[in-house]
Amino acid sequence: MIARYIAVFLYAAMVITVGIKGSRKTKSFDDFALGGGKVGPWMTAFSYGTAYFSAVLFIGFAGKIGWAFGLSGLWIALSNTIIGVFGVWFLLGNKIKQEATSYNVHTMPELLEARYKSPFMKIFTSAAIFIFFIPYTAAVFMGLSYLFEFTFNMPYTYVLLFMGIFTGIYLVLGGYKSMAMIDVIFGMIMTVGVVILLVSTIQKGGGLPNIITALKAINPKLTAPVGPPGIIPLLSLIMLTSIAPFAMPQLLQKFYAIKDERSVKIVMFASSIFALLVAGIAYFTGALTRVFLSPESNPAAFNNGKPIFDALMPEMLLTVVPSVLTVVILLLILAASMSTLASLVLISSTSITKDIYKGFINKNANDKQLTSLVRVGSIFFILLSMILAFLKPAVIVTILSISWGAIASVFLGPFIWGIFNKKVTRFGAIAGSVGGLGICLILFVVWGARMVPQAGSVGMIASLVLVPVFSLFGKK
Repeated sequence: MIARYIAVFLYAAMVITVGIKGSRKTKSFDDFALGGGKVGPWMTAFSYGTAYFSAVLFIGFAGKIGWAFGLSGLWIALSNTIIGVFGVWFLLGNKIKQEATSYNVHTMPELLEARYKSPFMKIFTSAAIFIFFIPYTAAVFMGLSYLFEFTFNMPYTYVLLFMGIFTGIYLVLGGYKSMAMIDVIFGMIMTVGVVILLVSTIQKGGGLPNIITALKAINPKLTAPVGPPGIIPLLSLIMLTSIAPFAMPQLLQKFYAIKDERSVKIVMFASSIFALLVAGIAYFTGALTRVFLSPESNPAAFNNGKPIFDALMPEMLLTVVPSVLTVVILLLILAASMSTLASLVLISSTSITKDIYKGFINKNANDKQLTSLVRVGSIFFILLSMILAFLKPAVIVTILSISWGAIASVFLGPFIWGIFNKKVTRFGAIAGSVGGLGICLILFVVWGARMVPQAGSVGMIASLVLVPVFSLFGKK
């Protein structure tokens, strides 16, 4: 236990050191928001991967999906890698950098405003980022806090405060530069951590053949190509987690900041390997919770015999990983969480500052004012997210799915069509953004929590369809 506290203390010291170093290189708003647009490929690769996969993957998603779908959850990991990482960089990498440079913009709402000559698109998408990133950030806070509550026996509130304070320190001090530097360290920790998790799981189960046999004995469908919930829920999750990155601002920000076209190719392959390793091991381990956990042996993970999905993976980690190595796993999830948190906070604060404040409130704001305000905005956003996380709403996976689905429904159609087709119009973009979000939220309410991924997927499809359809009626 002492070793765990020492590791976390050293981790905190490292975070502060990187924040101070990053602050020396952050002199302007452009430096804070995009690292001056000169961030190298390896920093970008780790930054993209660690922002994509947070504690919610290991705590909520891996446990819930693994328990329900079994090994077929690995299709999600594969699609995340091929579509959500490799495909996004292959199709959008150079294009977004060129568009951002051409329009001289720092944020997604700015790019949409410039592309469609629509102030409405900027204010609407900025508002969507602010509203839906708060519960997303809160979900990440909650996931990590639950883990530390399980493993350290630390009060949930103390962990929440620790996370908020240290994320705020290194982000407010150094902005994107600090985030990119520390993401390299976070990425290395995550890589080592998932390898330890995989090896420990296989050893604990007596080898891979024994584990697969045991899972098949519980339910043969858990080892089938498609798990018990069926093909539609599986495809919905694949679309939600793999297509959404084509429009998620916290991920596409990495394209704005990258150094040059040569760097894009390096990032495309490096981040894909990282994604396959992290997501593959997470979903594989989650599928084995039925083998290693039971209400009799792990009462903390069950309620009247039914699994508590947010508790499955924390209990799984304690069961399969030797106690001497659990500190590495804790740092793995801490790294994944803080990177995602920093990306979400940075996007939200820059959007509020540049898109709303400078765009509509004070158009004459200078660079110094914007740089100061974006730091204040980061603190404000962290506080709001912590308050929501303190209230512990609903299930983590549901919160995350709603946020992902809503944001993707807002951005996907207008962004993708706007990048690749010059014929789509302002009217089409507004219809796609507003209509996609509206359909998504209506289905959330009508279908309920069990069908959140399906609602998000339909909203994304609607966004893609509405843009070209309504562009037929709008002014060219």
